[in-house]
Amino acid sequence: MMKVAPAVVVLGQNSVEIARKIIGVLPGATLYGLAGRTSGVDVSFTNFGETLRELFVGGTPIIGICAAGILIRTLAPLISDKRQEPPVLAVAEDGSAVVPLLGGLNGVNDLSRRIAEVLEVKPAITTTGDIRFRTALLSPPPGYHLANPDDAKTFISDLLAGAQVKLLGTAPWLSNSQLPIDPKGDLTIQVTERLVTPTANCLVYHPQTVAIALTDTSVTVDSIQELLADAGLVPASIAGVFAPITIASSPAIHAVAHVFGVPTRFFTLNQLETLLTQGYSVAQAAALTATGKSGQLISSSSHLAITISPQTIDPNTIGQPRGRLAIIGTGPGGSQWMSPEVKEILKSATDLVGYKTYLDLVGSLAEGKQRHESDNREELARATMALDLAATGRYVAVVSSGDPGIYAMAAAVFEVLDYHSKPEWESIDIHVAPGISAMQAAAATIGAPLGHDFCAISLSDILKPWSIIEQRIAAAAQADFVIAFYNPVSKERTWQLAEARNILLRYRKPSTPVVLARNISRPGQTVKVITLDQLVPDSADMRTVILVGSTQTRIIQRIDDSLCVYTPRRYSAG
Repeated sequence: MMKVAPAVVVLGQNSVEIARKIIGVLPGATLYGLAGRTSGVDVSFTNFGETLRELFVGGTPIIGICAAGILIRTLAPLISDKRQEPPVLAVAEDGSAVVPLLGGLNGVNDLSRRIAEVLEVKPAITTTGDIRFRTALLSPPPGYHLANPDDAKTFISDLLAGAQVKLLGTAPWLSNSQLPIDPKGDLTIQVTERLVTPTANCLVYHPQTVAIALTDTSVTVDSIQELLADAGLVPASIAGVFAPITIASSPAIHAVAHVFGVPTRFFTLNQLETLLTQGYSVAQAAALTATGKSGQLISSSSHLAITISPQTIDPNTIGQPRGRLAIIGTGPGGSQWMSPEVKEILKSATDLVGYKTYLDLVGSLAEGKQRHESDNREELARATMALDLAATGRYVAVVSSGDPGIYAMAAAVFEVLDYHSKPEWESIDIHVAPGISAMQAAAATIGAPLGHDFCAISLSDILKPWSIIEQRIAAAAQADFVIAFYNPVSKERTWQLAEARNILLRYRKPSTPVVLARNISRPGQTVKVITLDQLVPDSADMRTVILVGSTQTRIIQRIDDSLCVYTPRRYSAG
């Protein structure tokens, strides 16, 4: 089972469509495209070799939509340990061939089959054992762990030479294969969650059938390991750590799961109610809910319970994960302004919440997500909906343009959390991912007008009275700040900008530089430099950021007639 999401690497625009089809069946996969030859990708690169080798060394599975030879020659110097190498496979540009190259011990053949299925072709698998037995003993499916891989090569060689094998335990992927299974076989495959000593002629697979349930954050890894040892169980068979949703925010719970390399899943008390009424403790009820009615309670204490399921446990189908809420800023518009962190969040999120215009700016990163659109003035309702969604275990991204903490949704979410908090919201992991603000982007297009002290003021009087706005404009003007005006005018609000100009003219010269930046990095971008006395309501709209210079701000006329505006770092009182 891959622990790292794959990278799909393309060298030309013709491959992007095939790449997107592949990514559709590989949640979390990232599309890498060669700069200058591709567009609409997640990550652009300029050096193919360096990028590929960096991914390989980092353990990232690589799907190259290119010739197999290019991948082999690029990675050849790094190929040394087949146990550590990630899956690497080549896909023909037209999707007609899928060729696994490296990573046989880490699931490359299974990955090839998944990709080949969506492309409706047959994977070019050449591993003899896979072909003859229709199973990969060295790379068991999710939910199983091979305890003695060092013995597997000779074991498989003996099978290929005609030896027969007896199967102890239950594993459908083995019993449904074409292995030469015989109760009297000289070789043995044992499937067990118990601690056994493997031998050269016996492969041992540990199925993930064990559920660990905790109800108190004081439970330690040592106490769990002690109980496992007393029961003769191996940690490799732990499928997940389960707990009531009320302690989902505890770092201790997630630390335990991290040590064992398994996910955490949580239950509401309503989901445990039936077992609780039967006299089980909360820990026992959680463990038995994870394994089902046929689960066997092995060990328990007041805050810890262990159960065994008769079949492997898929924790992704049980309870819910801890809900996550990311409040992100996509930057002013184009994807080139979007941070890598924000792109990763957008790829991983299950739900996107925001104003339709901002959700549209996400582009292809919104594919496969649940979109929850709302009017731009419904910030508090939008924040409440996002928190409610996250409380059910979803990974929700609240999308703002620019930076989410500047006149955007981060403050709205925390306002709702502060004044209207619900108990179920306490379990949510909340994270703010910054973005390039509109004023930063506007400043960058014209030079460095924010090069010295500056402030930002919204001219919208919807959420605060005009009397406060007047005071702030006057104070900022008197203090000689460069001022970034947000929300300068709308269809209903036109006089505020004219009044702001009049206030500024009490403290600034009419020739003070003013930058009007509209639709930065979006279609229809315009950047214009005027003087303060030319600033009128018709100069701007809600998509315009206005930067008003200080007494120190200067304009440079370039030889090509272009203008640059900057505010010197050294302040001159003269």
